[in-house]
Amino acid sequence: MLHVVHHPAYVSPATPGSRFRFDKYGLVMEALREVAPAMTLHTPDAMPRVWIEAVHDPAYVEEVLTLTVPQAKERRIGFPVTQRVMLRSTLSPGGTWAAARLARIHGFAANAAGGSHHALADSGAGYCVFNDLAIAANRLIAEGEADRILILDLDVHQGDGTASLLAGRADIFTLSIHAEKNFPVRKARSTLDIGLPDGVEDAAYLAILHDTLPRVLDDFAPDLILYQAGVDPHGDDRLGRLALTDAGLDARDRYVMRQARARAIPVASTMGGGYGEDRMAVAHRHAACMIRMAQEAMV
Repeated sequence: MLHVVHHPAYVSPATPGSRFRFDKYGLVMEALREVAPAMTLHTPDAMPRVWIEAVHDPAYVEEVLTLTVPQAKERRIGFPVTQRVMLRSTLSPGGTWAAARLARIHGFAANAAGGSHHALADSGAGYCVFNDLAIAANRLIAEGEADRILILDLDVHQGDGTASLLAGRADIFTLSIHAEKNFPVRKARSTLDIGLPDGVEDAAYLAILHDTLPRVLDDFAPDLILYQAGVDPHGDDRLGRLALTDAGLDARDRYVMRQARARAIPVASTMGGGYGEDRMAVAHRHAACMIRMAQEAMV
């Protein structure tokens, strides 16, 4: 059974002057309904302000919630912060937190949004407003839902915001495997960063993952994994610089889930990046990721 956290407000019209299309989140649900063998939907609540402010500068949180984000910050985010954007930006961290709690019961659950790994303490960036991964991880540990969390970021872009917000924490390990020459230009320092050259294909990528992930799991011994499952390492992605195939993404995700399952570690995934003119093709990549993770969790 695939457990998916989704809210209708994840989907909103494109904002003026931006290429970012929020309809992807609706298309992913369409794709899941087409191909998912069995699925249970869960509706998240908005993340309470106190938990957002535990990670982000309260002054920035106030700007977002009152729709007074300065234009310079909106340019950094990539779109204006409207009422609809503000709402989904509070729901998405709630969705990641809810998916993590469901994963502890079912072994795996997916937030059908989230992965806003570029958002920093006092500003959003790179299509990210609030950093749901950092917010959810902090709350889960603070409330005793987990003791040690691995944030496994396999998006094609480095999780710079997550790394910055969680720097120095011994109870959260941030691992980012990304295209080194891709956004952001200035990288932050994760617990462990592996920057890949352009054009890396399936075999080389999977060899690095196989060499890295088991050692991190055994040495850090997390009791929960938050998985930034971006599909933008795909060779057809508009913003990617790597060359994974559908089969490569399939092998990546199944390997992550098998390694976690072998150690009885629950996994909650966030959608992360995936970009292209054929938005339904991108949606199917995201949906396929969730389905195969759920399949591996039930083996």
